[in-house]
Amino acid sequence: MTIHPLNTGNFKLDGGAMFGVVPKSLWQRTNPADSNNLCDWSMRSLLIEDGDRLILLDTGIGDKQTEKFFSHYYLSDENSLEPNLKRLGYCLDDITDVFLTHLHFDHCGGAIKWNKDRTGFEPVFKNATYWSTEKHWKWATEPNPREKASFLKENIMPLQESGQLKFIERFGDYTTNVFNNFDVLFVDGHTESMMIPHIHYKGKTLVFMADLLPSVGHIPIPYVMGYDTRPLLTLNEKEKFLKTAANDELILFMEHDHANELATVTNTDKGVRLDKTFKFSELF
Repeated sequence: MTIHPLNTGNFKLDGGAMFGVVPKSLWQRTNPADSNNLCDWSMRSLLIEDGDRLILLDTGIGDKQTEKFFSHYYLSDENSLEPNLKRLGYCLDDITDVFLTHLHFDHCGGAIKWNKDRTGFEPVFKNATYWSTEKHWKWATEPNPREKASFLKENIMPLQESGQLKFIERFGDYTTNVFNNFDVLFVDGHTESMMIPHIHYKGKTLVFMADLLPSVGHIPIPYVMGYDTRPLLTLNEKEKFLKTAANDELILFMEHDHANELATVTNTDKGVRLDKTFKFSELF
């Protein structure tokens, strides 16, 4: 098995929305905002080479939305997915599996594109199986008013229409052996049945954090996004996970942290706190 981090682009989101009830005077220490209160965020994916499988974790926003849509997020595509795949010697058609942690637009939008004559949509990865969960699929296709703007039909329904969609079964909160050396933690605070991959790699466990921990600035337990549908549940899920991460020396892969790719955490008198940050190449 070989793992590569892949940038799919950068974007901006409101700092207040990203940190919920935490005052700006606190969160701006780790995530400084511009004059419009917007902070910089990344959209990192992981590419896993494992035998005949080439597995992509999340896809970023993609490029099919309108100019007006993108103007809200100040999208920068200098690190877009396809060129980064090409640098590794792969093309879009080589991907065998696309694992979607959840179906918010910044995690799955890059899975679907316009067809050639722009009359409809089709999968970006035509030879891949797309993986979601049945509970989250139902949640996303029958969205509540709070999340409706994040679940875009053009990102979601073509997955099913293509015949390439499959569901990972949920057995409690942790499912093992989804792929080789690849387990999944399920969490429900941010959205229903978000999947957090745990990849056993080179003697370590690498955890793809998705939106359970958007940045190292979110490590303190009360630092919960305003986007989370069940923030009190997120508090419990974060606390439990971070204790495990500190005790088991897990390596956290930060999908959205603009400044930090990897992080570790440690137990302190004030609870679990950031230990160290790394570039992927420094550890692997």
